[in-house]
Amino acid sequence: MTQRVHGTVADGFEGVREEFAAFLGGERDDPGAQLAVYHHGRRVVDLWAGDGVDGDSVTTLFSLTKGAAHLVVALLVQDGVLDLDREVAYYWPEFAAEGKGRITLRELITHRAGLVGVDGGFSAGELADDRAMAARLAGQKPWWEPGAGYGYHAFVIGALTGEVVRRATGRSIAELYEERVRAPYGLDFYVGFPEELEPRWREVLPLVPTPEEAEALAARAAAPDSLRGVAFNAHAPQTTDLVDFANTRTVRALGPTSSGGVGNARGVAGMYAAAIGTVDGRGPLLTSATIAEFAGLRTPGPDLVTGQENHFGLGFEYLAEQYPFLGEHSFGHSGAAGSFAFADPASGVAYAYTRRRFAFPSSQGESPENRRLAESVVRAAADA
Repeated sequence: MTQRVHGTVADGFEGVREEFAAFLGGERDDPGAQLAVYHHGRRVVDLWAGDGVDGDSVTTLFSLTKGAAHLVVALLVQDGVLDLDREVAYYWPEFAAEGKGRITLRELITHRAGLVGVDGGFSAGELADDRAMAARLAGQKPWWEPGAGYGYHAFVIGALTGEVVRRATGRSIAELYEERVRAPYGLDFYVGFPEELEPRWREVLPLVPTPEEAEALAARAAAPDSLRGVAFNAHAPQTTDLVDFANTRTVRALGPTSSGGVGNARGVAGMYAAAIGTVDGRGPLLTSATIAEFAGLRTPGPDLVTGQENHFGLGFEYLAEQYPFLGEHSFGHSGAAGSFAFADPASGVAYAYTRRRFAFPSSQGESPENRRLAESVVRAAADA
Protein backbone atom coordinates (compact mmCIF):
# COMPACT_ATOMS: atom_id res chain seq x y z
CA MET A 1 0.00 0.00 0.00
CA THR A 2 1.56 3.29 -1.13
CA GLN A 3 0.89 6.24 1.09
CA ARG A 4 -0.30 9.56 -0.15
CA VAL A 5 2.43 12.20 -0.44
CA HIS A 6 1.61 15.72 0.69
CA GLY A 7 3.40 18.99 -0.04
CA THR A 8 4.95 20.73 -3.00
CA VAL A 9 7.97 20.68 -5.28
CA ALA A 10 9.26 23.39 -7.59
CA ASP A 11 9.34 22.93 -11.35
CA GLY A 12 12.10 20.52 -12.27
CA PHE A 13 11.97 18.65 -8.97
CA GLU A 14 9.00 16.41 -9.81
CA GLY A 15 11.30 13.39 -9.89
CA VAL A 16 12.14 13.94 -6.23
CA ARG A 17 8.46 13.64 -5.35
CA GLU A 18 8.26 10.39 -7.32
CA GLU A 19 11.32 9.01 -5.52
CA PHE A 20 9.89 10.01 -2.15
CA ALA A 21 6.63 8.22 -2.94
CA ALA A 22 8.38 5.10 -4.20
CA PHE A 23 9.84 3.91 -0.90
CA LEU A 24 6.88 4.62 1.38
CA GLY A 25 5.75 1.36 2.90
CA GLY A 26 2.56 -0.02 4.31
CA GLU A 27 1.33 -0.16 7.87
CA ARG A 28 4.30 -2.13 9.22
CA ASP A 29 6.90 0.38 8.08
CA ASP A 30 5.13 3.72 8.01
CA PRO A 31 8.17 6.00 8.40
CA GLY A 32 6.34 9.23 9.19
CA ALA A 33 8.75 10.99 6.83
CA GLN A 34 9.47 14.56 5.82
CA LEU A 35 11.77 15.83 3.07
CA ALA A 36 12.80 19.45 2.58
CA VAL A 37 15.35 20.83 0.14
CA TYR A 38 16.73 24.28 -0.55
CA HIS A 39 18.53 25.15 -3.76
CA HIS A 40 20.61 28.34 -3.69
CA GLY A 41 18.59 29.59 -0.74
CA ARG A 42 15.13 28.85 -2.17
CA ARG A 43 13.01 26.01 -0.82
CA VAL A 44 12.25 23.73 -3.76
CA VAL A 45 11.01 20.55 -2.03
CA ASP A 46 8.59 20.36 0.91
CA LEU A 47 7.08 16.87 1.23
CA TRP A 48 5.67 14.65 3.95
CA ALA A 49 3.78 11.40 4.38
CA GLY A 50 2.68 9.09 7.16
CA ASP A 51 0.22 8.78 9.97
CA GLY A 52 0.10 11.86 12.20
CA VAL A 53 2.80 13.76 10.29
CA ASP A 54 2.44 17.03 8.44
CA GLY A 55 4.88 19.69 7.29
CA ASP A 56 4.81 21.53 10.62
CA SER A 57 5.06 18.58 13.00
CA VAL A 58 8.36 18.01 14.77
CA THR A 59 10.09 15.03 16.36
CA THR A 60 13.32 14.24 18.20
CA LEU A 61 16.15 14.15 15.67
CA PHE A 62 18.97 12.40 17.55
CA SER A 63 22.37 13.07 15.95
CA LEU A 64 21.12 15.63 13.47
CA THR A 65 21.60 17.83 16.53
CA LYS A 66 25.37 17.42 16.13
CA GLY A 67 25.08 19.47 12.94
CA ALA A 68 23.63 22.41 14.87
CA ALA A 69 26.27 22.07 17.60
CA HIS A 70 29.18 22.02 15.19
CA LEU A 71 27.77 24.87 13.14
CA VAL A 72 28.10 26.94 16.32
CA VAL A 73 31.66 25.67 16.81
CA ALA A 74 32.49 26.57 13.20
CA LEU A 75 31.11 30.09 13.71
CA LEU A 76 33.23 30.56 16.84
CA VAL A 77 36.36 29.34 15.05
CA GLN A 78 35.52 31.68 12.16
CA ASP A 79 35.17 34.56 14.63
CA GLY A 80 38.53 33.77 16.25
CA VAL A 81 36.93 32.93 19.59
CA LEU A 82 38.06 29.30 19.42
CA ASP A 83 41.40 28.02 18.13
CA LEU A 84 41.29 24.47 16.76
CA ASP A 85 44.92 23.87 17.68
CA ARG A 86 44.66 25.01 21.30
CA GLU A 87 44.58 22.30 23.94
CA VAL A 88 41.10 21.66 25.29
CA ALA A 89 42.54 22.17 28.77
CA TYR A 90 43.44 25.77 27.86
CA TYR A 91 39.71 26.48 27.91
CA TRP A 92 38.68 23.80 30.41
CA PRO A 93 41.50 23.08 32.90
CA GLU A 94 39.76 20.13 34.61
CA PHE A 95 39.85 18.26 31.30
CA ALA A 96 43.61 17.69 31.68
CA ALA A 97 43.05 14.88 34.22
CA GLU A 98 44.08 11.31 33.35
CA GLY A 99 46.63 12.32 30.72
CA LYS A 100 44.30 14.40 28.53
CA GLY A 101 46.20 17.69 28.82
CA ARG A 102 47.60 17.64 25.28
CA ILE A 103 44.36 16.88 23.41
CA THR A 104 43.54 19.77 21.06
CA LEU A 105 40.12 21.05 20.10
CA ARG A 106 40.80 19.80 16.56
CA GLU A 107 41.41 16.28 17.89
CA LEU A 108 38.33 16.49 20.06
CA ILE A 109 35.92 17.39 17.25
CA THR A 110 37.39 14.73 14.97
CA HIS A 111 36.43 12.13 17.60
CA ARG A 112 40.09 11.35 18.42
CA ALA A 113 40.00 12.01 22.17
CA GLY A 114 39.10 8.44 23.16
CA LEU A 115 36.33 9.67 25.48
CA VAL A 116 33.38 7.74 24.06
CA GLY A 117 31.89 7.13 27.51
CA VAL A 118 32.65 6.79 31.21
CA ASP A 119 33.37 3.88 33.51
CA GLY A 120 30.07 2.37 34.62
CA GLY A 121 28.05 4.30 32.05
CA PHE A 122 25.74 7.28 32.37
CA SER A 123 22.37 7.38 34.08
CA ALA A 124 19.34 8.42 32.04
CA GLY A 125 19.41 11.80 33.75
CA GLU A 126 23.06 12.35 32.88
CA LEU A 127 22.49 11.51 29.21
CA ALA A 128 19.94 14.31 29.06
CA ASP A 129 22.30 16.85 30.65
CA ASP A 130 25.41 17.99 28.79
CA ARG A 131 26.95 19.64 31.86
CA ALA A 132 26.56 16.49 33.95
CA MET A 133 28.21 14.41 31.24
CA ALA A 134 31.03 16.93 30.82
CA ALA A 135 31.78 16.85 34.55
CA ARG A 136 32.21 13.08 34.50
CA LEU A 137 34.13 13.04 31.23
CA ALA A 138 36.67 15.56 32.56
CA GLY A 139 37.91 12.95 35.05
CA GLN A 140 37.67 9.96 32.71
CA LYS A 141 40.71 8.10 31.41
CA PRO A 142 40.56 7.78 27.60
CA TRP A 143 39.55 4.42 26.15
CA TRP A 144 42.45 4.61 23.68
CA GLU A 145 45.53 6.78 23.33
CA PRO A 146 44.27 10.21 22.22
CA GLY A 147 45.14 10.94 18.63
CA ALA A 148 46.12 7.35 17.83
CA GLY A 149 42.74 6.61 16.27
CA TYR A 150 39.21 7.91 16.12
CA GLY A 151 35.81 6.60 17.10
CA TYR A 152 32.30 7.99 17.12
CA HIS A 153 31.60 9.83 20.40
CA ALA A 154 27.91 9.19 19.93
CA PHE A 155 26.31 10.53 23.11
CA VAL A 156 29.09 12.80 24.33
CA ILE A 157 30.69 14.90 21.58
CA GLY A 158 28.22 17.73 22.11
CA ALA A 159 28.81 17.74 25.86
CA LEU A 160 32.59 17.87 25.32
CA THR A 161 32.61 20.63 22.70
CA GLY A 162 29.80 22.37 24.56
CA GLU A 163 31.90 22.68 27.71
CA VAL A 164 34.72 24.21 25.66
CA VAL A 165 32.23 26.70 24.21
CA ARG A 166 30.86 27.50 27.67
CA ARG A 167 34.33 28.08 29.15
CA ALA A 168 35.39 30.27 26.19
CA THR A 169 32.22 32.36 25.88
CA GLY A 170 30.29 32.00 29.15
CA ARG A 171 27.33 30.73 27.11
CA SER A 172 26.04 27.34 26.01
CA ILE A 173 25.91 26.00 22.47
CA ALA A 174 22.10 26.03 22.77
CA GLU A 175 22.06 29.73 23.66
CA LEU A 176 24.41 30.67 20.82
CA TYR A 177 22.53 28.52 18.34
CA GLU A 178 19.24 30.16 19.33
CA GLU A 179 20.68 33.67 19.03
CA ARG A 180 22.75 33.31 15.88
CA VAL A 181 20.99 30.62 13.87
CA ARG A 182 17.52 29.47 14.91
CA ALA A 183 15.80 32.70 15.87
CA PRO A 184 17.08 34.94 13.03
CA TYR A 185 15.84 32.46 10.41
CA GLY A 186 12.74 31.27 12.28
CA LEU A 187 13.87 27.66 12.02
CA ASP A 188 11.81 24.75 13.29
CA PHE A 189 14.90 23.05 14.69
CA TYR A 190 15.40 23.51 18.42
CA VAL A 191 18.16 22.69 20.90
CA GLY A 192 16.02 22.81 24.02
CA PHE A 193 12.39 22.41 22.95
CA PRO A 194 9.91 24.92 24.42
CA GLU A 195 7.08 23.35 26.39
CA GLU A 196 4.48 25.51 24.68
CA LEU A 197 5.31 23.81 21.36
CA GLU A 198 4.75 20.28 22.70
CA PRO A 199 1.40 19.86 20.85
CA ARG A 200 3.40 19.86 17.58
CA TRP A 201 5.80 17.13 18.73
CA ARG A 202 5.35 13.54 17.49
CA GLU A 203 6.79 10.58 19.37
CA VAL A 204 9.56 8.47 17.88
CA LEU A 205 8.38 5.00 16.86
CA PRO A 206 10.35 1.74 17.09
CA LEU A 207 11.30 -0.49 14.20
CA VAL A 208 8.78 -3.28 13.62
CA PRO A 209 11.22 -5.96 12.42
CA THR A 210 10.49 -9.08 10.46
CA PRO A 211 11.83 -12.27 12.07
CA GLU A 212 14.80 -12.16 9.72
CA GLU A 213 15.53 -8.54 10.61
CA ALA A 214 15.25 -9.26 14.32
CA GLU A 215 17.74 -12.11 13.97
CA ALA A 216 20.17 -9.88 12.06
CA LEU A 217 19.91 -7.13 14.68
CA ALA A 218 20.54 -9.59 17.50
CA ALA A 219 23.58 -11.01 15.72
CA ARG A 220 25.27 -7.64 15.40
CA ALA A 221 24.40 -6.25 18.83
CA ALA A 222 27.46 -4.75 20.51
CA ALA A 223 28.95 -6.38 23.60
CA PRO A 224 28.48 -4.01 26.56
CA ASP A 225 32.23 -3.80 27.24
CA SER A 226 33.18 -3.16 23.60
CA LEU A 227 34.00 0.34 22.39
CA ARG A 228 30.68 0.41 20.57
CA GLY A 229 28.90 -0.73 23.72
CA VAL A 230 30.57 1.99 25.77
CA ALA A 231 29.84 4.66 23.14
CA PHE A 232 26.13 3.77 23.13
CA ASN A 233 25.99 3.36 26.93
CA ALA A 234 25.27 -0.38 26.77
CA HIS A 235 27.60 -0.95 29.75
CA ALA A 236 25.45 1.16 32.11
CA PRO A 237 23.40 -0.64 34.79
CA GLN A 238 20.30 0.40 32.86
CA THR A 239 21.00 0.32 29.13
CA THR A 240 19.69 3.10 26.95
CA ASP A 241 16.70 2.46 24.72
CA LEU A 242 16.88 5.13 22.02
CA VAL A 243 13.11 5.27 21.51
CA ASP A 244 12.49 5.82 25.22
CA PHE A 245 15.30 8.37 25.31
CA ALA A 246 13.84 10.40 22.45
CA ASN A 247 10.34 10.30 23.91
CA THR A 248 11.36 11.70 27.31
CA ARG A 249 10.31 15.30 27.93
CA THR A 250 13.45 16.01 29.96
CA VAL A 251 15.60 15.15 26.94
CA ARG A 252 13.61 17.45 24.69
CA ALA A 253 13.63 20.25 27.27
CA LEU A 254 17.37 20.14 28.02
CA GLY A 255 18.40 19.43 24.43
CA PRO A 256 21.65 17.47 24.80
CA THR A 257 23.65 18.67 21.84
CA SER A 258 24.71 15.23 20.65
CA SER A 259 21.27 13.70 20.51
CA GLY A 260 18.32 15.70 21.84
CA GLY A 261 17.38 18.32 19.26
CA VAL A 262 13.78 18.56 18.08
CA GLY A 263 12.68 19.74 14.68
CA ASN A 264 11.42 18.97 11.23
CA ALA A 265 12.90 18.69 7.76
CA ARG A 266 12.07 22.32 6.92
CA GLY A 267 13.99 23.56 9.93
CA VAL A 268 17.08 21.41 9.42
CA ALA A 269 17.28 22.10 5.68
CA GLY A 270 16.89 25.80 6.40
CA MET A 271 19.81 25.67 8.80
CA TYR A 272 22.12 24.12 6.22
CA ALA A 273 20.88 26.50 3.53
CA ALA A 274 21.76 29.44 5.78
CA ALA A 275 25.19 27.95 6.42
CA ILE A 276 26.20 28.02 2.75
CA GLY A 277 24.10 30.64 1.02
CA THR A 278 21.80 33.65 1.13
CA VAL A 279 18.45 32.96 2.79
CA ASP A 280 15.79 35.60 3.42
CA GLY A 281 18.22 38.34 2.43
CA ARG A 282 20.89 37.23 4.90
CA GLY A 283 24.30 36.22 3.62
CA PRO A 284 25.83 32.81 4.31
CA LEU A 285 26.78 32.07 7.91
CA LEU A 286 30.04 30.37 6.92
CA THR A 287 32.78 31.65 4.67
CA SER A 288 34.21 29.41 1.97
CA ALA A 289 37.42 29.16 4.01
CA THR A 290 35.54 27.93 7.09
CA ILE A 291 33.62 25.40 5.01
CA ALA A 292 36.89 24.12 3.53
CA GLU A 293 38.32 23.78 7.06
CA PHE A 294 35.38 21.87 8.51
CA ALA A 295 34.42 19.76 5.47
CA GLY A 296 36.59 17.26 3.64
CA LEU A 297 38.08 14.08 5.03
CA ARG A 298 39.86 14.47 8.39
CA THR A 299 39.72 10.87 9.67
CA PRO A 300 41.06 8.37 7.13
CA GLY A 301 40.72 4.71 8.00
CA PRO A 302 38.23 2.79 10.14
CA ASP A 303 36.14 4.26 12.95
CA LEU A 304 37.04 2.29 16.10
CA VAL A 305 33.42 2.41 17.30
CA THR A 306 31.31 1.92 14.18
CA GLY A 307 33.78 0.38 11.74
CA GLN A 308 32.77 2.95 9.12
CA GLU A 309 35.63 4.02 6.85
CA ASN A 310 36.63 7.66 6.44
CA HIS A 311 33.90 8.92 8.74
CA PHE A 312 34.49 12.56 9.72
CA GLY A 313 35.51 16.03 8.74
CA LEU A 314 35.67 18.47 11.66
CA GLY A 315 32.58 17.71 13.70
CA PHE A 316 30.46 16.97 10.65
CA GLU A 317 30.42 13.64 8.84
CA TYR A 318 32.48 13.28 5.67
CA LEU A 319 30.00 12.57 2.89
CA ALA A 320 31.68 12.60 -0.52
CA GLU A 321 32.83 8.98 -0.40
CA GLN A 322 29.53 7.45 0.69
CA TYR A 323 27.58 9.81 -1.56
CA PRO A 324 29.88 10.32 -4.57
CA PHE A 325 27.39 12.65 -6.29
CA LEU A 326 28.11 15.24 -3.56
CA GLY A 327 30.99 17.70 -3.66
CA GLU A 328 34.16 17.25 -1.63
CA HIS A 329 33.15 20.13 0.65
CA SER A 330 29.68 18.80 1.44
CA PHE A 331 29.02 18.43 5.16
CA GLY A 332 26.21 17.24 7.42
CA HIS A 333 25.17 14.51 9.80
CA SER A 334 22.94 11.46 9.95
CA GLY A 335 20.72 10.57 12.88
CA ALA A 336 19.16 7.54 14.49
CA ALA A 337 15.87 6.36 12.98
CA GLY A 338 17.30 7.07 9.52
CA SER A 339 17.27 10.87 9.32
CA PHE A 340 19.96 12.64 7.33
CA ALA A 341 20.83 16.25 6.46
CA PHE A 342 23.61 18.05 4.62
CA ALA A 343 24.78 21.12 2.75
CA ASP A 344 26.54 20.76 -0.60
CA PRO A 345 28.16 24.04 -1.66
CA ALA A 346 29.05 22.61 -5.07
CA SER A 347 25.41 22.14 -6.07
CA GLY A 348 23.88 24.77 -3.79
CA VAL A 349 21.70 22.07 -2.21
CA ALA A 350 20.67 21.90 1.45
CA TYR A 351 18.83 18.66 2.19
CA ALA A 352 16.99 17.28 5.21
CA TYR A 353 15.10 14.02 5.52
CA THR A 354 13.49 13.04 8.81
CA ARG A 355 11.52 10.01 9.89
CA ARG A 356 9.72 9.05 13.08
CA ARG A 357 10.04 5.29 12.80
CA PHE A 358 13.40 3.55 13.01
CA ALA A 359 14.61 2.09 9.73
CA PHE A 360 16.23 -1.23 8.94
CA PRO A 361 19.09 -2.02 8.52
CA SER A 362 20.56 1.11 10.08
CA SER A 363 19.40 2.20 13.53
CA GLN A 364 22.04 4.94 13.77
CA GLY A 365 21.20 6.82 10.58
CA GLU A 366 21.66 6.71 6.84
CA SER A 367 18.48 4.75 6.06
CA PRO A 368 18.60 3.16 2.60
CA GLU A 369 16.25 5.63 0.95
CA ASN A 370 18.57 8.58 1.61
CA ARG A 371 20.96 7.66 -1.18
CA ARG A 372 18.15 7.56 -3.76
CA LEU A 373 16.47 10.69 -2.43
CA ALA A 374 19.65 12.75 -2.20
CA GLU A 375 20.84 11.66 -5.65
CA SER A 376 17.49 12.60 -7.18
CA VAL A 377 17.73 16.02 -5.52
CA VAL A 378 21.25 16.74 -6.78
CA ARG A 379 20.31 15.53 -10.26
CA ALA A 380 17.29 17.84 -10.35
CA ALA A 381 19.36 20.74 -9.04
CA ALA A 382 21.91 20.25 -11.82
CA ASP A 383 19.15 20.51 -14.44
CA ALA A 384 17.31 23.40 -12.80
